[in-house]
Amino acid sequence: MEHNSSKQKRSSPGVPQRSSDERSEAERSGGTPGGAAGAPPPRVPVRPDPEVPEKAQRRQYTAEYKLRILAEVERATEPGEIGQILRREGLYSSHLITWRRQRHEGALSGLEPKKRGRKPKETHPLARKLAEAEAKNRKLEKRLQEAQIIIEFQKKVADVLGIPLNRRESEERD
Repeated sequence: MEHNSSKQKRSSPGVPQRSSDERSEAERSGGTPGGAAGAPPPRVPVRPDPEVPEKAQRRQYTAEYKLRILAEVERATEPGEIGQILRREGLYSSHLITWRRQRHEGALSGLEPKKRGRKPKETHPLARKLAEAEAKNRKLEKRLQEAQIIIEFQKKVADVLGIPLNRRESEERD
């Protein structure tokens, strides 16, 4: 048994044991084991953040940019030159088709980015006043209904307690 235990190195718990031909990370990378003080940290290339944004940002191009790219594409005469421009600018051929159509329809104004989504409804100038009047009417009707409930309750209480009501109020109603 001594033969077996002499080959094994005893180390503190939690630290993996290495055989004689294994090297630590620092030894493999050329650094000093344990990270000696004063030594500069190893240079790690900075990578862009791999996180995908919560909502993708839509790219928008100015009319001048679109016209510049279209002019550059039209000057391209060699095979593959248009593809090179598209790759360099990060564009697709469908952009060129759309931009050409926009240019044909209305030159620079056709190339301006259009607002996406529903078109706003045109409101009549008196529509706001009408909405305010209707809201006020609903509020007043609600208050009238509450007042009528209170009056009915008061009549019932007066009848139960035997208190005579003023005759003028009942005559005014009729």
